[in-house]
Amino acid sequence: MAASKSKSARYYAANPEAAAKKARYQRKLNKDPAVKKASEERWAERKKRGIAGKGGKDLSHRTDGKMVLESVKANRSRNGAGNNAIKKPVKRKR
Repeated sequence: MAASKSKSARYYAANPEAAAKKARYQRKLNKDPAVKKASEERWAERKKRGIAGKGGKDLSHRTDGKMVLESVKANRSRNGAGNNAIKKPVKRKR
């Protein structure tokens, strides 16, 4: 059973000009040194933990800079619309 396309995938399939514009933006973003560095850090940590290439949970950055495993849904939904980057807070013991 094939999964249906997401709302955005249907939009870009129906609007090739918008899809091309998004692709141009994404290529530019992927060249950014800060984006590359963050990607390399996540991949290195996944290799260190032995979970690289196996799917599963995301590595989420906390405010203290450490990385913790977190569900994909929770990690990727946190920033939401408007690109308000908010890292996962550190849990404090009471």
